Amino acid sequence: MSGIIVPQANPGAGYRAHKADIDAAVQRALESGWYILGQEGRAFEAEFAAWLGAGTAVGCGNGTDAIALALRGLGIGAGSTVVTVSHTAVATVAAIESTGATPLLIDVEPDHYTMDPSELAAVLADPPPGLPPIRAVVPVHLYGQVADVEVIGTLCRRHDLLLIEDCAQAHGARRNGRMAGTFGDAATFSFYPTKNLGALGDGGAVLAREPAVATRIAALRQYGWARHYISDEVGVNSRLDELQAAILRVKLTHLNAANARRQDIARAYDAVLGSRAPKRRRGSEHVYHLYVVRVAERDRVQSRLREKGVGTGVHYPAPVHLQPAYADRVALGPSRCVETERAAAEVLSLPLYPELTDEQVAHVCAALDGVM
Repeated sequence: MSGIIVPQANPGAGYRAHKADIDAAVQRALESGWYILGQEGRAFEAEFAAWLGAGTAVGCGNGTDAIALALRGLGIGAGSTVVTVSHTAVATVAAIESTGATPLLIDVEPDHYTMDPSELAAVLADPPPGLPPIRAVVPVHLYGQVADVEVIGTLCRRHDLLLIEDCAQAHGARRNGRMAGTFGDAATFSFYPTKNLGALGDGGAVLAREPAVATRIAALRQYGWARHYISDEVGVNSRLDELQAAILRVKLTHLNAANARRQDIARAYDAVLGSRAPKRRRGSEHVYHLYVVRVAERDRVQSRLREKGVGTGVHYPAPVHLQPAYADRVALGPSRCVETERAAAEVLSLPLYPELTDEQVAHVCAALDGVM
């Protein structure tokens, strides 16, 4: 073993890469004397919306809250069914249930791990019995790649449904030149530290197409206050604090370059893996929040890579519909999520973040060449 260790994720490296600028931004926020919903948060919201090129951004406490706030801001709650996928972080489904809405989980495409439009079409044409009316669809842009959102959007319009994009893993991903997050009625983002745009703590945002929806979401994130101390409707406490907003403003200026570095690393892995490399949707720009391969003998491969100093992860080992909190009670589409279950048994995430050195990338490539 060469002595080189490559962890699967390393959020501390993202801080060290921009330490001087981040420290200065934090100092600026500390000295302002205003730590919640101040000028840093307002500036980040404006800059993030401008970077995306559409809509109005509203910061919040985390990506889970962002989904719940987007749904509530669009009038989705009890008495509504929301279609999403089971192959996702459980936060997507937890957020839907937190609004009182009913999740309906459908399968993913085997090559891209994102919502299967053909199954969506099937459940919209013939919804499972006993559910409230379907009123919204939440496709997840997983691993850094955009779902087949144009087809999904067409289905939503045909059935008069709301489209909310879960972009927690797709900051900067594009579909036919258009940014993830700009296709739907709203989009949600997580700024968890390992994301392509990561804070140094928790954070999230909603991008709303309509200004009136953004205004409602901004009230809902703070107790339903449109007027100070007066709740016009029941809200929550989910605010992006000034320190995280200041940090995100710094990191946003480097995001395009960071995504380009992720793509360069992915190409190096591709060259070694050949046909085993992740599939890219034609017309999409993948930003590799995660570089995910499929291996039949995952435990063996993980062990061999660990011996060579290469860390790996599994995103995600248990589909939502098989987890104890959800098993036997969540509604499923007609395929019963068979592709999701196959993927969960085989997916493996390799190290990929922009701070990887060329030496580390070469080490991972050599390790892969000897294992896969």
